[in-house]
Amino acid sequence: MKTVCELNKCTGCMACADVCTKAVIDVHVDMEACNAEIDDQKCIDCGACSRVCQVNAPVVLKKPISWYQGWSRDETTRENCASGGFATEISRAFISQGGIVFTCVFENGEFIYSAIETLEDLTKIAGSKYIKSNPSGMYKAVRRRLLAGEKVLLIGLPCHIAGVKNYLTDKLKENLYTIDLICHGSPAPELLKLFLKEHEIELNSISAIRFRQKDHFQVEQKEENDYKNVGAKGVLDSYMIGFLGGLFYTENCYECKYAQLNRVSDITIGDSWGSELPTEEQKKGISLALCQTKKGEQILKVSNVELRTVDLSLALQHNHQLVAPSAIPKQRNNFFEGIHSNKSFDSMIWKTCFVKSVKQEIKKILIRLKIYRGGKAEYSISVKNNDF
Repeated sequence: MKTVCELNKCTGCMACADVCTKAVIDVHVDMEACNAEIDDQKCIDCGACSRVCQVNAPVVLKKPISWYQGWSRDETTRENCASGGFATEISRAFISQGGIVFTCVFENGEFIYSAIETLEDLTKIAGSKYIKSNPSGMYKAVRRRLLAGEKVLLIGLPCHIAGVKNYLTDKLKENLYTIDLICHGSPAPELLKLFLKEHEIELNSISAIRFRQKDHFQVEQKEENDYKNVGAKGVLDSYMIGFLGGLFYTENCYECKYAQLNRVSDITIGDSWGSELPTEEQKKGISLALCQTKKGEQILKVSNVELRTVDLSLALQHNHQLVAPSAIPKQRNNFFEGIHSNKSFDSMIWKTCFVKSVKQEIKKILIRLKIYRGGKAEYSISVKNNDF
């Protein structure tokens, strides 16, 4: 098998597939790793795929020139966002000034990149998505908009931002604004589908899904006008136990070159974990923003956000992905061996994350007995130490 980059090092950014004029590249994302496979019989050896591959051609990373914490000044926006609402407010300001936003949305059972052109469509981008999204086709779409003279804001994972930067010429980048997300790693969609199927849910049958609301982490599907938890209310389900523990990210995530203070985009956003601001503000959600460029500072400061100073050393201490990639758990191989042997998803989480699973089971019993209420207000999980 011929691959664009070294076996199992592919980030799954899809840039190579989009740049290939002969359509001979298939980016295969299995449960454990990504690989961009080349059809030798049809390949003309033009080298375009290798030139845009961020593994073969690393992009330049920049140090932050300023950093802030804060939140949307609109209380409804802040309440509906997973954190403080920075991404939504920056997008709102950008669209209001005639720009277009490309980011990940959930549509027809898939996590894909889509163009957000109206303020009404901003509801599609709210919320954390703890899954590997598919940016296929996004590169060509962004390029077309930039060639037409439009301004584009791209919000995505660092590896997807890097893919776009390698894909575009420097001249086209003048109207491109980028925001990367502090990412702990991303699992393949097949794992989420497997988890949901065991709970008698088909991913393509639901209208919306969320993984987190403020400090409440749980997979929830939308039913009518509200969200319903997949597992027991008030406790971590097996998918979130595995995700927060870094158990089943694709292999490249454990060597992520973007898990450091130097960043790939104009702005980096995430949660202001460990904030020294009052607890009441933390419960409402506080975003963290690192600005690497003047362009980044510009679009942040024209947005409807409340900006506060933040201690950068404290932010680094509580966001390990700004220092180093997630470590590979010792039980990762055992988990996948079980999955490939047709063991159930839930049973393999119990086997490989036994202590954490027992703790959640005890909590579930206490909630059932009404000894512990659980729920969003009292259910606080921090992902900063990757300790799940």
